Amino acid sequence: QVQLVESGGGLVQAGGSLRLSCVASGDTFSSYVMGWFRQAPGKEREFVAAISRTGVGLRCADSVLGRFTISRDNAKNTMYLQMSSLKPEDTAVYYCAADRLKTILSMKTYNYKYWGQGTQVTVSS
Repeated sequence: QVQLVESGGGLVQAGGSLRLSCVASGDTFSSYVMGWFRQAPGKEREFVAAISRTGVGLRCADSVLGRFTISRDNAKNTMYLQMSSLKPEDTAVYYCAADRLKTILSMKTYNYKYWGQGTQVTVSS
């Protein structure tokens, strides 16, 4: 099974940028559909973006479309989330997720079997 470790979170002012990374180990990274989710205090975990095994297929939540970009480098076993024009409402713990069996770019948490521990992103106004 795959293990996932996120990094790159931090404190940033509104309008700023951050790049999150998710490094995978323990299995063939290119076999997994990958996704980013986030969870703000007191809220349910929500979909941010997903990417196909090859990186060709992409899907983003409407709330981040045009501001966030998901990508992956299968040679480096790493997925990225480039975040720009950050807003205070983007403040959350960001999680990467993976699934080996699914073929769709799901927005549902239950369609991803493996999860990282999360990285905190805080956007100040």
